[in-house]
Amino acid sequence: MPSWLATLLGCAGLLVAWWLFSALAFTPDEGITYDPVPSPLAVGKQILDDGFSAYWGFFSVTIEEAAIGFAWGNGLALALAATVLLLPWLETVVVQIAVVTYCLPIVAVGGIAIVALGGAPVPGDPSKTAVFLAALSVFFTTVVGALLGFKAADKASLDVVRVYGGGRLRQLTKVRLIAALPAILNALQIAVPTSLLGAVLGEYMGATDRSVGITLIRLQGQLDSVRVWAVFLLCALVALVGYLLFGLVARLVTPWVAGRSAA
Repeated sequence: MPSWLATLLGCAGLLVAWWLFSALAFTPDEGITYDPVPSPLAVGKQILDDGFSAYWGFFSVTIEEAAIGFAWGNGLALALAATVLLLPWLETVVVQIAVVTYCLPIVAVGGIAIVALGGAPVPGDPSKTAVFLAALSVFFTTVVGALLGFKAADKASLDVVRVYGGGRLRQLTKVRLIAALPAILNALQIAVPTSLLGAVLGEYMGATDRSVGITLIRLQGQLDSVRVWAVFLLCALVALVGYLLFGLVARLVTPWVAGRSAA
């Protein structure tokens, strides 16, 4: 089955399941004036009626926070992974730091971050707490992916560099980095939706006045379930677009993984 057909069938299956749950399992009780799980048709119609411009105002802030956190978290993760190759005795320390960041309850960390870092310095600007949680969310995956990728280098190629007088730094730039590219790009691809989730969680701490998180809180308070689901669906679409873009970059940068020749 072609990958595009599998994706199409998967999306169709999700929409059918959503519609069935909406029609059969989550019907409103007597006296409830809102639909807890609106149908896909109702959500799509609401988005079209509001217009995408109505959502871009707060989505742009969240996307900026996720992008900044993505850059900081992944940059630090890649730098530490590269340092391990130059100083192998640091590997245990770096891995333990990555595991600890992964095991930390992000909600509790967000509460500490909002006290220590605060929110947006100026209304409408990115929230420091949201950026921090976005960076924290991607750190573990990228560290592990980069370390595994660096260790996947061909030993014969490393020996060639060593024979010609190259040290660990030359091995890193000439052999290990190229061998690690597929794993690193896969880790970055996974980090795209993760960073968006971290940013939204940071916004739930009340760190901004205009963002996806604070908008969801307001809509929930107004019992506007249709728009809550609309924001949820748009979040999924934004994360999916970022994920697919990095997948495309990975295919272009590492054509040998799929057995293709470079353009």
